[in-house]
Amino acid sequence: MEQDLFEFLSENKKLLQEYVEIRINVFKLELIRTTSRISGLIIWLIISIFLLFLIFIFGGITIGFWLSELMHSNVAGFGTTTGIIILMVLILTAFRKQLFINPIIRILVKQYSHEDED
Repeated sequence: MEQDLFEFLSENKKLLQEYVEIRINVFKLELIRTTSRISGLIIWLIISIFLLFLIFIFGGITIGFWLSELMHSNVAGFGTTTGIIILMVLILTAFRKQLFINPIIRILVKQYSHEDED
């Protein structure tokens, strides 16, 4: 039995080498595809977070000036705006798992399972 196996391997050595090289190339291509998709997703998240940060900043300034006019005091207007922002941060912190962590996990699992289908 051992001799048959060695004989088979020696006869088909070139085919086995080609097969291994092809499998390595397929693995490299799959790794490149996965890495590029994840990189694109990360870049998209960074840009989205930056734009949301700008919206948050300018919205806070706008609300601060609006409340300052209503209260006839810059300190009261911007202080109230700061309180609102702190309250929003506390709410986001309390619900971070439902709002951020779980959706990101679902997106990554969906991306990974989508790759398996291709």
